[in-house]
Amino acid sequence: MKTHENRTYSQLEVGDEAQLTRLCTVDDLYAFASASGDHNPLHLASYDGDGDGRPEAVAPALWPAGLVAAVLGNILPGAGTQTRHANLTFHIPVLAGDELTAFVSILEKRQDGDLVCAAEVRRVGDNALIMNGEVQVTPPTHHMEFDSIEVPGLIVQRHRHFDALLEKARLLDPMPTAVVAPEEPNSLGGALLGLSNGIISPILVGDPDKIAAAAAELDADISGIEVIEARSHEIAAHRAVDLVVGGKAQALMKGHLHTDVLLHAVLRRENGLRTGRRLSHVFVMDVPGMSRPIMVTDAAVNIAPDLETKADIVQNAIHLAHSIGIETPKVGVLSAVETINPRMPSSVDAALLSKMAERGQITGGLVDGPLAMDNAVDLTAARTKGINSEVAGAADILIAPNIEAGNMVAKQLTYISHAEAAGIVVGAAAPIILTSRADDDASRLASCAVAALHAMANKGKIHG
Repeated sequence: MKTHENRTYSQLEVGDEAQLTRLCTVDDLYAFASASGDHNPLHLASYDGDGDGRPEAVAPALWPAGLVAAVLGNILPGAGTQTRHANLTFHIPVLAGDELTAFVSILEKRQDGDLVCAAEVRRVGDNALIMNGEVQVTPPTHHMEFDSIEVPGLIVQRHRHFDALLEKARLLDPMPTAVVAPEEPNSLGGALLGLSNGIISPILVGDPDKIAAAAAELDADISGIEVIEARSHEIAAHRAVDLVVGGKAQALMKGHLHTDVLLHAVLRRENGLRTGRRLSHVFVMDVPGMSRPIMVTDAAVNIAPDLETKADIVQNAIHLAHSIGIETPKVGVLSAVETINPRMPSSVDAALLSKMAERGQITGGLVDGPLAMDNAVDLTAARTKGINSEVAGAADILIAPNIEAGNMVAKQLTYISHAEAAGIVVGAAAPIILTSRADDDASRLASCAVAALHAMANKGKIHG
């Protein structure tokens, strides 16, 4: 534990100096906006604040000034210091991604007990001058020592991983997508959202009267969208699959029908979308505060998968991870423990899956298990347990032992950890977008983006 020690007036001399280095991140700027109330869009990465056609993420001037305050309050003179006056000049802007060093040196010890300090902030790398000036402070009157001071951690509720996926998907041509039974506002709205963002080009398959009523309820104009009549959900599902088999669509989107009705058509033996692997559902989750997206599978299709099914679930997830830009995904196979317990079948299956990957039966990623949830995603927890693994603490993909566990993990991340979740079914010849009535616009749009990236990555090939 680090000890901090302040210095009183009598302990200080002219020429004493200190410095502090800090990286300016996008999340720092959102936290500053929240704390200060300064919502100038120029300072926020999601907005074009000056009309030049690109977002800026320029730090407010008081952000580098705050680094000077941190030197004064933490180091020189340290705890108890109060700022009385500041005369600062700001030379060039700070952008998110810049690393800065703040310098403070004592210029004068005044008779009234105050100090005059020179302050300077420079950019690390090119030593560019960001800010300089003088600050007058009153140093602490009592000498004190503190152990490391804890402040509440802050997590910015921002979904930057999905923002990146959407940017990638928008570079593609809109993906022709057969939307099955979009016969109520939620399901039709998800398709129209993907259309308006240039990610999908929907073909609506279902009851034209119900689709028109849903559009009217949304006050949406669907006159330019192709509608293929299907008076039952079973017929709609089969006609949508026909569109994919015939090359007119590259993906399916579930509308207002039961999932098993859609999957029955997908898995039909004649002209279906089988690939030789079992279908599985994957949630791609953007959890605020996590440095990477987290994928959770299977939370919606396979109820109690056996070892062979789990091997397909793992392989499906690895291929999806490749599609969204994770070159060598790390797969953590979950159990309640990180050691093999013959009385706990999930731990045995996890060890076997790990060995299958080691022997080349599962390819394209690193697989390890059994891992408990904590040591799958948190490096400190993994080290505490003495787990030596490339996956432990850094898993990109979490393989749940059954549908109950997968569903609980995904919903906990969504409703307690404020994650957004994109959900698709993989393992077929085309991705299947599954959205829920509870999904918000961000989740629906991200689901379309993930499906579009997966379809493009696998265009012209089917994994066997």
